[in-house]
Amino acid sequence: MYKTLNTLDISNIKNFNNIFKKVSDIKNIKPNREQVLRAIKKVDAYLASASIQIDREFLSKAENLKVIGSPSTGVDHMDLNLIKKKKIKCFDISKEFKLINSFTATSELVFGLILALNRKIVSSSLEASTGKWGRERYKGNQLYGKTLGIIGLGRLGKISARIGKGFGMRIIANDIKNIRFKGIELVSLKKLALLSDIVSLHVHLNNKTQNLINKDFFNRMKKDAIIINTARGKIINEEDLLSALRKKDIAGAGLDVIDGEWLSDDKRSKHKLIRYSRTNENLIITPHIGGSTKESIENSRIFMAKKIVSFLKKLKK
Repeated sequence: MYKTLNTLDISNIKNFNNIFKKVSDIKNIKPNREQVLRAIKKVDAYLASASIQIDREFLSKAENLKVIGSPSTGVDHMDLNLIKKKKIKCFDISKEFKLINSFTATSELVFGLILALNRKIVSSSLEASTGKWGRERYKGNQLYGKTLGIIGLGRLGKISARIGKGFGMRIIANDIKNIRFKGIELVSLKKLALLSDIVSLHVHLNNKTQNLINKDFFNRMKKDAIIINTARGKIINEEDLLSALRKKDIAGAGLDVIDGEWLSDDKRSKHKLIRYSRTNENLIITPHIGGSTKESIENSRIFMAKKIVSFLKKLKK
């Protein structure tokens, strides 16, 4: 029997362990790095939580590891080059289109963040809970007629575009590929920054997209525009974003991701953007909940478990 270590929360997924029956023993633990580093030594397969960095230290302790499965579209928590050098097979779901095309959760959250910022939902709700009724103080902006600029016109970019059209928005986009999508004008990154009332990021993190959104981009944005990032934290230069928010160069930002979200709670609480968000309503941060719906979590984790089992079965032949 093979041995599998799982750090994913499978508490609400019925019969998850049965997927490994007759192929592998499975040990389920919480994604605590120290515990994971102790447990990884003797296992053949690892189901990876994005909160644990699979780096040189991790892989040096994974003496028997043959396969890693991460049920996520992002891979910045894994050192893919080193994993390949170690001849460890690595699976993610970024190209499992039959599976992920049914996942709309992240694009839905984009508009949750947009509405929260535009309509000041968080601060007005907190004030209303005290009995105050500051209706006139919380004037917002409607989405109808506004321009949504989408950076990355892939799966999530297209879903976001369709939702934006439902609000009666004008949609423009920028993509490294010459993608044609009905009713969307492709523009340069500079033009997108200038024209957009709302910018939404939907690109993968790589060497070309790291710090893609920086001081130059913010300086081109409208003063009353907002930016939404549900992709990866490092796509935005966080120092430049903080400066733009403080100087009111832009109206606000909604982030579901930050650079350093894998840090401990104590260290994360000292993150510059998190500290700023405590006392400034022009920044809203959520803890990477874009894909956190019952449907997407259960289906992707079951899919990856079956992928791992299939791989282990082939090893036995």
